[in-house]
Amino acid sequence: MKTRISIFILFFLLCKHCYSWGFYGHGKINYYAVFLLPPEMMLLYKPNISFLEEHATDPDKRRYAVPEEGPRHFIDMDRYGKYPFDGLPRKWKDAVEKFSEDSLKAHGIVPWHIQVMMNRLTFAFAKKDFTAIMKNSAEIGHYIGDAHVPLHTSSNHNGQLTNQRGIHGFWESRVPELLAEKQFDFLIGKADYISNPSDFIWNRIMESAKASDSVLLFEKELNNQFREDRKYAFEERNGKIIKQYSSAYTIAYNNKLDDMVERRMRQSIYAVASFWYTAWINAGQPDLKELAHQRFSEDELNSIDSLNKQWKMGSRMLGREE
Repeated sequence: MKTRISIFILFFLLCKHCYSWGFYGHGKINYYAVFLLPPEMMLLYKPNISFLEEHATDPDKRRYAVPEEGPRHFIDMDRYGKYPFDGLPRKWKDAVEKFSEDSLKAHGIVPWHIQVMMNRLTFAFAKKDFTAIMKNSAEIGHYIGDAHVPLHTSSNHNGQLTNQRGIHGFWESRVPELLAEKQFDFLIGKADYISNPSDFIWNRIMESAKASDSVLLFEKELNNQFREDRKYAFEERNGKIIKQYSSAYTIAYNNKLDDMVERRMRQSIYAVASFWYTAWINAGQPDLKELAHQRFSEDELNSIDSLNKQWKMGSRMLGREE
């Protein structure tokens, strides 16, 4: 038992980029993506919108039990030179040949893993496999959301190299949790067919990489304008009093970023819906009516519940409960 607990703690401590977009943000990205779909897909996705929202965070939870999971959430582009990082091949085979698979995984593989998930979702549509469609839809949404977070493309992922520890969660969790319901606009339009998913996601990765310096620089500048007692506040969360970035500091940071968090969240929603739509098109636009009233089996629900229990156990052991 002690060995098992030690393994869970080790996975938690080695988790390089924890809780991208926060549980709130990932759920909302999947939720709003549903409304960009055509009616032929909406009839399946709308009744299952709660599942897609709740299980958008399964890949993060899985990190407690699956060592291979971590690298799927980020890519340290600055490890490959300077923007536009021409030395890094965009095709997996070419990148492996140049750097080796172990080296690539050490610095993150999110753009390539999204393409793996795209193939899985397309195959699930072709087979009309309800369970696989729902699970892969929820999870590809997570990885696509990760690719839109600037600090997921930087080795300075939590400001640890610039004395800005905590900035990761500040940008992707605190800002949307405080402001999304009040002022973010999620009326986006409709999903589009993506003719080249690889180019699409690499373009988003490059946008994130280009923005990562601003995420860090603007917080550094803002920090010099706020006293400690104004930068932080004590707030209640899940029945506990925690130290948190103050509302004033969060709003000032969002303004300084010129609403970058909202833009990246909107782009994530559009991208998720468009990947779902593209997978359906590439699978031959199967009729989804017969799946609309299908539900998960008891064994599948037990498997999902087991994942949640592992995550809660890991969270409690380190005093981190979302």
